[in-house]
Amino acid sequence: MEVSRLRALRGPNLWSRHTAIEAVVSCTEAERRLESMPGFEGRLRALFPEIGPLRPLGGDGPISMAHALMQAALGLQAQAGCPVTFSRCTPTVEPGVYQVVVEYSEEVVGRLAFELAEALVRAAAEDRSFDLAGALARLRELDEDVRLGPSTGSIVQAAVARGIPYQRLTEGSLVQFGWGSKQRRIQAAEMDRTSAIAESIAQDKELTKKLLHAAGVPVPLGRPVSSVEDAIAAAEEIGWPVVVKPRDGNQGKGVTVNIQTVDHLTIAYRAAVAISEEVMVERFIPGYDFRLLVVGDKLVAAARRDPPHVIGDGVHTVRQLVDQVNQDPRRGDGHATSLTKIRIDDIALARLELQGFTPESVPPKGLRVVLRNNANLSTGGTATDVTDDVHPEVAARAVAAARMVGLEICGVDVVCETVLQPLEEQGGGIVEVNAAPGLRMHLSPSYGKGRAVGEAVIANMFDEGEDGRIPVVAVTGTNGKTTTVRLIAHILSRQGLRVGMTNTDGVYIGSRRIDTGDCSGPRSARKVLMHPDVDAAVFETARGGILREGLAFDRCKVAVVTNIGEGDHLGLNYITTVEDLAVVKRVIVQNVAPDGVAVLNAADPVVARMADNCPGSVTFFAMDRYHPLMAAHRAQNKRVVFVQDGQIVAAEGPVVHRIPLAEIPITRGGTIGFQVENVMAATAAAWALGIDWEVVRMGLLTFENDADNAPGRFNVFTYRGATLIADYGHNPDAMAALVGAVEAMPGERRIVVISGAGDRRDEDLRAQTRILGKAFDEAILYQDQCQRGRADGEVLALLREGLEGAPRTRRVDQIRGEFLAIDTALERLRPGDLCLVLIDQVEEALAHIARRIAEG
Repeated sequence: MEVSRLRALRGPNLWSRHTAIEAVVSCTEAERRLESMPGFEGRLRALFPEIGPLRPLGGDGPISMAHALMQAALGLQAQAGCPVTFSRCTPTVEPGVYQVVVEYSEEVVGRLAFELAEALVRAAAEDRSFDLAGALARLRELDEDVRLGPSTGSIVQAAVARGIPYQRLTEGSLVQFGWGSKQRRIQAAEMDRTSAIAESIAQDKELTKKLLHAAGVPVPLGRPVSSVEDAIAAAEEIGWPVVVKPRDGNQGKGVTVNIQTVDHLTIAYRAAVAISEEVMVERFIPGYDFRLLVVGDKLVAAARRDPPHVIGDGVHTVRQLVDQVNQDPRRGDGHATSLTKIRIDDIALARLELQGFTPESVPPKGLRVVLRNNANLSTGGTATDVTDDVHPEVAARAVAAARMVGLEICGVDVVCETVLQPLEEQGGGIVEVNAAPGLRMHLSPSYGKGRAVGEAVIANMFDEGEDGRIPVVAVTGTNGKTTTVRLIAHILSRQGLRVGMTNTDGVYIGSRRIDTGDCSGPRSARKVLMHPDVDAAVFETARGGILREGLAFDRCKVAVVTNIGEGDHLGLNYITTVEDLAVVKRVIVQNVAPDGVAVLNAADPVVARMADNCPGSVTFFAMDRYHPLMAAHRAQNKRVVFVQDGQIVAAEGPVVHRIPLAEIPITRGGTIGFQVENVMAATAAAWALGIDWEVVRMGLLTFENDADNAPGRFNVFTYRGATLIADYGHNPDAMAALVGAVEAMPGERRIVVISGAGDRRDEDLRAQTRILGKAFDEAILYQDQCQRGRADGEVLALLREGLEGAPRTRRVDQIRGEFLAIDTALERLRPGDLCLVLIDQVEEALAHIARRIAEG
């Protein structure tokens, strides 16, 4: 068995809406049927009893080693606690070669699971041992290390529940919600609109206390100290007992409370100074430790925090009791679990000594032994929810403290006997204000019910009904994608929207190109969705990006499929038929939002069938309004776009909108059929987005099909009285469309300049020139720079074969080099001629043509 081409599908993809690992797995003839491998399945189950049933897709057919690998990769993740359920193993057209797809929740965990699954299957095949416990431990440890912590995770889950898209921007807790100009960001439990100044104030305990005191919020007396001696002096001034804390600490690190002796204070000072060079000493306020969570201007949760402690049983030592408590599965070493393990450190030893114990002491039955007095969960404490008990005056003081500091999400630490009474009545006070507070004590308290704090954070960031989305239009097809994308983007910009666009020329934010090259994949689309200046996005969505990585978005507002025709790039990546290609292209249709629209070419039967896969509504377009599918759709009062009496007509029941083709330059008065189809698709997309019809009309009117606006898309020039057309057409359907267009244009003698991409099938290369041979008098074949695996001269030979017996072409020349071929054609041109140049290096070729025209 050989595993190759491991890919991470990071968005909706060919197989499902789940993120998944996809691999190509080659099996030997024996490995194609497990029954040919006696004892293999028994050994595999002995190594991994929870692997589950091994079965092929649909329950029929032989079970291969690839099926076992798939089930092992899924089962290992499931046993490690990862929420995954989807997997698939599909045979390809190559005997013994399978595509294995397994869902993942964290990419690195999914990759490791695949690696371990391969080792497991090989061990079973070779009758070797396999450390299952070690493998699961590795997966669990990695998953805990990379997945979002409980605080950030709760906010993300709340966003997902509201349909708000999210994206992790780092391996840590920096997360973007929403897209483009509607995006918001968090870092753990801290919002993007929280200022650095507010965070700095919260870290400075002395400054915080001054500000709160000025706002009339009760706070304990205290001052900063510079040494152990100074701390002792401060304690004497303030009065014992005291609290020692870092001046700019967080999460309770280095905080010691209820210090009653000089020795205990010395230990506490050392713990605090290890966190911060500046240390605070404050008067200890007796009572319970409460954490009040404020989001915006509301108190959303409150918990009483109890310090780590054990209860004596008269039999076990303190250390043994701590070990027993730490056996609680809710307790872990970090912040990923709801509770933290209790540690016996210097502060715990000092606290035990005050109570007359050591770790080896056996406390009497029923005695509560405290290990440290600060009650943070990070030190092993517990939390009891008291949200419903908080007095309105206490809540008001907490909100006032958060507003005074300037924190959108604020953890307010209060010490008092009870939250049922105002602080002033019981001598309680606010001892600390925390930026980016931990949320797990409110999500999963040790006692009491959890609170929807993630939902509260999302509600503060996004108003009710908002989902952080900008309109996203995805465009795919065999031909016309780039022009349609540019048309839609142009119309949206006329509406006053700042448009982000990706296509085969680059990535655009408004009129500025921020990246170059073929940018029709998901990585480029993600750049647009991350950009804060984008109000709407239009993406050319090529099959390659879908196959490599899936979509960049979970769903789109509009999906446009221009055509499929005879297809393109067939034979690559196991996409061998037009039907296979359609399955890839329809991924954007399957992921239309429920209130979105799929714009489909009714005249292309393969595209038209995609309507059945659309979760939203469908708008059909076609030249012929009498096409059966168009007529039936319109009869149901559904949207259609067609051509009638020289006009683009958009109809929905009795509502009809018309735009004369004579006003649309790109169609040259309606004579260029494929451009008319592109205009219909763009019109339907703009209609789906609710763009004003006058804006649509003006957008089409002002879109010029020149080399600057739509490079390589039927760019028309005049050279020495001849007509010169430059186009990036590169498949048989494109050739047929171009022939139809040029035949509607005058030309005494017609010349075509063409090359071919080496990764096309032989029959596709021949078909291109076979079509051109019916419409052109002369053909100049050139070999471009990239043969894509073909031998020298092989592409030219196939192109020439297509011209054998051509009904019109009488002269064929072969030239090496694109620019030399262009120059050769230009030298031959006479007034009245027409020349079609099928360019490969779009920008460079257009620049070369422009220079030659300028030179005359």
